Amino acid sequence: MSVLERAQAAPTAPRPPIVNDFSLVVATANGTGSQTANLTLLRSFFRLGIPVHGKNIFPSNIQGLPTWYHIRVSHEGYVARKPPEILVAFNPATALEDVQTLPPGGVCLYHTDLRNLPQRDDLIYYPVPASELVAGIEVPVKRKSYLANMAYVGVLAWMLGVPLPVIEEALAVQFDHRAKLVEDNLEVVRRAHAWASEHLTKQDPYRVEPMNKTEGLILMTGNEAGALGAVFGGVSVAAWYPITPSTSFMDALRTFLAKLRKDEGGHPTYAIVQAEDELAAAGIVMGAGWAGARALTATSGPGLSLMAEFVSYGYFAEIPAVIWDIQRVGPSTGLPTRTSQGDVAFAYTLGHGDTKHPILLPSSIEECFEFGWKAFDLAEELQTPVFVLSDLDLGMNNWMGQPFTYPDRPMQRGKVLSAEALEARGGFARYKDVDGDGIPYRTLPGTPHPQAAYFTRGSGHNEEAQYSERAEDYVRIMARLARKFETARQLVPPPVVAHTPGARLGVIAYGTTRYAIEEAKDRLAQKLPFSFLRLRALPIGPEVRAFVAAHEQVCVVEMNRDGQVHGILQAELPEFASRLRSVAYLDGLPLTAEWVMTRLTEEAQRPM
Repeated sequence: MSVLERAQAAPTAPRPPIVNDFSLVVATANGTGSQTANLTLLRSFFRLGIPVHGKNIFPSNIQGLPTWYHIRVSHEGYVARKPPEILVAFNPATALEDVQTLPPGGVCLYHTDLRNLPQRDDLIYYPVPASELVAGIEVPVKRKSYLANMAYVGVLAWMLGVPLPVIEEALAVQFDHRAKLVEDNLEVVRRAHAWASEHLTKQDPYRVEPMNKTEGLILMTGNEAGALGAVFGGVSVAAWYPITPSTSFMDALRTFLAKLRKDEGGHPTYAIVQAEDELAAAGIVMGAGWAGARALTATSGPGLSLMAEFVSYGYFAEIPAVIWDIQRVGPSTGLPTRTSQGDVAFAYTLGHGDTKHPILLPSSIEECFEFGWKAFDLAEELQTPVFVLSDLDLGMNNWMGQPFTYPDRPMQRGKVLSAEALEARGGFARYKDVDGDGIPYRTLPGTPHPQAAYFTRGSGHNEEAQYSERAEDYVRIMARLARKFETARQLVPPPVVAHTPGARLGVIAYGTTRYAIEEAKDRLAQKLPFSFLRLRALPIGPEVRAFVAAHEQVCVVEMNRDGQVHGILQAELPEFASRLRSVAYLDGLPLTAEWVMTRLTEEAQRPM
């Protein structure tokens, strides 16, 4: 029996319905225009009030290689990656592998142009005659190939019970209500839905029903959220060099600034500079920060490498700056379109000599927005470069979140002396610790006072900013910088802690690993209860020490090979080093709850 004959055969005994709880993957080729169809599906589920999340797993070339779009639908609100039960097979190059990933009872929607589609007796197959369904639609030939993807949207809408008006609403958002584009795409959806209703018999248990769990929520990427937060934080200078996955951060920043930052005459009150490379971008940001502007750059691992010299300069000269690192897989070029947490140790001590930098670790679009403005406050209060380490998964994918909270305090400019303050003090020493917190006072260029000026230098200097190679001056300056880093522990965002009474096992993680861990925590509640501490920043504060001390065993879960934060914690908590266990893994894909559950169970069974 052929695949098509099997799809049209009499249905097997019905399975209990599975409502609002499935994972689907769309397998296509890069450059075929499938993103419109995929985002339409994502927004449709969201508009039905169902918690949903989409992850785009795409290649690093421009066109032709395989791409997969994962959509997780969960009435319980889980958004971690999950192996799919439903496959849309539209790429002949990967069809064999894709079909084999489905579990028994899984569903395969396939393009009828595919040849030699693997046949499994334990799957349900639905054909999608995409080429036939777009025939006769009056659009350019190239657009017709893109429209063919809307055919699987229509068949999925039939299969899952998504109302067509909801699809239309999602398309209107996707195309910014441009009627012609909406109508062309919707016509293919209607045709596919009608064809499926007439020719197919539903045999699978999956369906959707309206809920109200997304009411009041928004959909946004982490890069967009971080950029908007930077605008609210007062950014006025941005410099960058294009690199995946940070480019969309700067694209969003440019869009938001163009709308929100103009004077009364309509002129821009900001500057965005595409520099010749990342080194130059970092130099521009340091110069702007020195001059008193709130300045940022966005990059990824390879770009961060080039910024090392200026970052080290910013640390020693004590210049505020914000650097967003949207992490991808290294070393070297690595896997540039896959996600990781592989830059933490590098960013923490980036520079030559003894350097340490505050790092913010967002895990959601809400925190991307929050850290977008808080990073500037922190940089100016500490007079130092501050890193925000997101990742490709958070940065480039759409996430649900609460509407953002407006900054709850005025901008914190730190220890900036005005002319009046200088007069009252009788001057100042730029690099002197007056208050015992390691943070000196500074002035901004143009301050109208004869004692406001000082030399900013990356070479050896004393407390008066005078050139010095005297050993005692260097030791004193470096000791103060270390003292300032201790002050940073009190200023960075504290961790989020979820204690489980009586739990002997603790888990520490950061960033987007939280979603797999939170799901695993629920599913292991009876078998292996554990407490969870989510780091939001480095350096660590007393909460982390207390958490580790309260548990016999603490697993540090992260997406890198070497357990980078695990190593940092062992160095900073040497008395607890033996109870800290590294649970690190990196293959470029977001973690799943199943993987976390397996690894934690294994670690819990290992002797201390």
